[in-house]
Amino acid sequence: MTSVSRTPERPPVTRRTPLHAVQRADGGKLIDFHGWEMPVQFAGINAEHQAVRTACGVFDLGHMGRLHVDGAGALAFLARQVCRSLAGMTPGQVRYGMVLAEDGTVEDDVLVSCEAADAWHVVVNASNKDRVLELWRPGLPTDVRLDDLSDAQAMLAVQGPQAAQLLAGLGLDGTTLKYYQFADRAWRGTSVRVSRTGYTGEDGFECFLPAAHAEELWRAVRSAGATACGLGARDTLRLEAGMPLYGNELDRSVTPVDAGLAFAINKQGGFVGAPRVLAQLAEGAQRRLVGLRMRDKRVPRHGYAVFSADAEVGRVTSGTLSPTLGQAIGMAYVPIDLASAGTQVEVDVRGTRCPAEVVALPFYKRGR
Repeated sequence: MTSVSRTPERPPVTRRTPLHAVQRADGGKLIDFHGWEMPVQFAGINAEHQAVRTACGVFDLGHMGRLHVDGAGALAFLARQVCRSLAGMTPGQVRYGMVLAEDGTVEDDVLVSCEAADAWHVVVNASNKDRVLELWRPGLPTDVRLDDLSDAQAMLAVQGPQAAQLLAGLGLDGTTLKYYQFADRAWRGTSVRVSRTGYTGEDGFECFLPAAHAEELWRAVRSAGATACGLGARDTLRLEAGMPLYGNELDRSVTPVDAGLAFAINKQGGFVGAPRVLAQLAEGAQRRLVGLRMRDKRVPRHGYAVFSADAEVGRVTSGTLSPTLGQAIGMAYVPIDLASAGTQVEVDVRGTRCPAEVVALPFYKRGR
């Protein structure tokens, strides 16, 4: 799902989440993010990153899009629009999937939650919400309704090894939920959806509730000990966990097969873009998204060229100095014959070819 991204053009800042005022009061350093004024950090990216890895952090995800699809034809409609199989999902289950173009490339990656056989909740990326609506609305069947909940519904992420205990102490118990399950809990006169999902590589939850109650939940979580976190830490956390970011690892130039996301493809087809994607699955991809570990601490930034035997073979999609590992890491698409762990390559860091090694993703995996 989306964190700090890069796009050629960005709209002017026109939007603020319901948590804007409280985050400013908490010392958030605010930036323009796809037309939203969002905190990139509070106490500092490294401190916030470590808080999530060792304790608990809270993020405002109010900029993300929240859509609701319901009606007798809702499942059939989503089965066409999302490349992941949704068949057999029961109320309370969540699945990761992608919205594809006709050519099999990625329009967006999404989280789909089953509320009932005829009711579904879909989280889309901030930068792509309007595009998804543009794709879905014209062909909407008469027995399907599509609503945009983004303004009415807030979204917070509470992430880290202490997240379950912290939320349970507030009366939002998700300890019995398995990963990628949700439950609706009554809380202080409203309803909060507690979904055991996240974008950090740690245990944690994403919470959905009426926008009018967002600040109350933020303050309660903060008072219980969670560290306020911004988009900067969200990006370093997801990169360590090898999670793709739309605009970096995913876009209209790559397919789910290129990205190593075959698990999120319905092998029976029937979705937009299926012919190319299924053919790729059968024939094999020509390139693959891989991890890169630098030999020194020079960071492989987005867009840096990757070389093998003096030939440019790819471009870095994301890179950082990993706060957890203390190493410079990145991701890149390379030809399939260079995608095996242990392959030696070079990254052009501001004119200097720096040695790097292809490694398996993720870079970091939490203990169970």
